[in-house]
Amino acid sequence: MGGALHGLRIIEFAGIGPGPFCGMMLADHGAEVIRIDRRGGGFAARSMARSRRSIVIDLKQPDGVAAARALCGTADGIVEGFRPGVMERLGLGPEVLLADNPRLVYGRMTGWGQHGPMAQEPGHDINYIAIAGVLEGIGPPGGVPLPPANYIGDFGGGGMMLAFGMVCALLEVQRGGAGQVIDAAMTDGSAAIAAMTWSMRAMGMWPDGPGATLLSGAAPFYRVYACADGGFLSVGCLEPQFYAAFLGVLGLEGDADFARQMDPSGWPRMGERLTALFATRSRDDWAARFAGVEACVAPVLTLAEAAAHPHNIARGTFVEVGGRTEPAPAPRFSATPAPPPRAMGEIGADTDAVLADIGIPADRIAQLRASGAVA
Repeated sequence: MGGALHGLRIIEFAGIGPGPFCGMMLADHGAEVIRIDRRGGGFAARSMARSRRSIVIDLKQPDGVAAARALCGTADGIVEGFRPGVMERLGLGPEVLLADNPRLVYGRMTGWGQHGPMAQEPGHDINYIAIAGVLEGIGPPGGVPLPPANYIGDFGGGGMMLAFGMVCALLEVQRGGAGQVIDAAMTDGSAAIAAMTWSMRAMGMWPDGPGATLLSGAAPFYRVYACADGGFLSVGCLEPQFYAAFLGVLGLEGDADFARQMDPSGWPRMGERLTALFATRSRDDWAARFAGVEACVAPVLTLAEAAAHPHNIARGTFVEVGGRTEPAPAPRFSATPAPPPRAMGEIGADTDAVLADIGIPADRIAQLRASGAVA
């Protein structure tokens, strides 16, 4: 099986963060992704660079630009993550490449988008989710907003949103439509991820402020607690039946402090008591007590522990790639399962083979190497 995207060729202009993540998702599901790397390689997260071929092209040389343009002419899609205008200045903008290849899907990944007053400003995940209104609601009740690593902006609202956009546009081409440009901004994608938050806000259920809502830390029955050994336990017993089971394990059935689950006036006292109670035993002791009980309680695992957890082992959630533990391709397909990921190779290892694949003769490849246009 070649995967659901088998037969598609994607050219990825190497970058960091969301662009490579988009390339990983497409490659994981069978697309042929060829990464155009810089000389020297730069930073590459090996898991996100898996299952690709790598070619080194100097995009500051006209011959290098010509080689990249020829490669894009053979592709179904490209992914680039430069600031707006950079690809145009290189001579590889959408007007040029879509003229060469009208069926091309041109994926653009930025923080702020291709236009708008902040389009040319630098930024990182934390800035994008701040402007999108997402960061403000994350953190302890009444405390300072807490950035959730770079999961939301870079990967959820960025790379994953671009991968979705690429597949949508590729389907349109297969239905007879023309190629087009995908403007994927991490601000836009992060805002879209918060769609439920906006619905709750419209209903008066999401006030401003970190940790001020049911799902962001205010409710003592939807929170993380520290245990005696320094480990943590996640509690998410929102529904009445799960809340009742939760109280049963803790011996708190009938306790007046816990009688009115959804009354916010009682949440501070409930939180204080649960904090003290969970601090009396180790994380694994609590996990064992809740095992098999439908109370929506689970231990907070480290990455190493997650890879060894029986449920994740049973599902194959993690795989070994080149001797390293990495997340497996997701989601799962019943008829076109993803092929096993391949470890990242040496940067530039496929330069000659890729150029030969698109019809450049060996003597011309040698000339390009000699000039430094490719490496």
